[in-house]
Amino acid sequence: MHPMINVAVRAAREAGKIINRASLDLDLLRVSEKSANDFVTEVDRASEQAIIEVLLKAYPQHGILGEETGSTHGRADSEYQWIIDPLDGTTNFIHGLPVYAVSIALAHHGVVQHGVVYDPSRDELFTASRGAGAFLDNRRLRVSRRTRIEDSLIGTGFPFRRGDDLDTYLEMFKKISLRCVGLRRPGAAALDLAYVAAGRYDGFFEVGLKPWDVAAGSLLVTEAGGMVGNFTGEADFLHRGEVIAANPRVYAQMVSLLKGYAGRNFSAPQAPEA
Repeated sequence: MHPMINVAVRAAREAGKIINRASLDLDLLRVSEKSANDFVTEVDRASEQAIIEVLLKAYPQHGILGEETGSTHGRADSEYQWIIDPLDGTTNFIHGLPVYAVSIALAHHGVVQHGVVYDPSRDELFTASRGAGAFLDNRRLRVSRRTRIEDSLIGTGFPFRRGDDLDTYLEMFKKISLRCVGLRRPGAAALDLAYVAAGRYDGFFEVGLKPWDVAAGSLLVTEAGGMVGNFTGEADFLHRGEVIAANPRVYAQMVSLLKGYAGRNFSAPQAPEA
């Protein structure tokens, strides 16, 4: 593996240790609400801090974009930026549902070059480097070979904050669900994307996502032979808040169904901080 991937794996495993220890006694967990239905725990913060310490020890001149700490760590002017979600699926974690992951990506001039998604509850490690393929542990990943959405299992994520535009999302949900074999909503986008790369899903779509939700997983998909884009099929999905990921044949069919929803704001307005 590339040296930068090795560092990211080490950071992800350190975060995974923190998450696994905390999962043994969730009754002691301190939880706060960033906004309605959007939670953060002391585990999120400790996990992110552990990741940052490992990354900056190895690459002190790099920048950091973390879900919990933003860009307060590292060099903001660096051409390299680590994009971190220390615990994707916090709501699942709080409830003891073992569907969550650590997501770490490295972008160079805004283009993701390396990605790690680590599922600590299953000890599954997904890695990818641009041009070098995607892997689950040491096994090479390939997206599924299904050619029709009618035969496909599709992953998604519902808008979850109070006030989000759920009605419009349900229109999209209906369009896809009437065409595919089934829809799944586990609640951790990084894992959803990893599952597309592994061929466990044939496709995935979601709105309201942030760069740390999709940066690592999107590279897994493309390095496994899939496609990732916004709802019109273009590649600028990282900061658009909307994403489709699938094998190439199913991707085209999903774009055809969802392109009319491109650019819509599904998120509820956020209250100003006190």
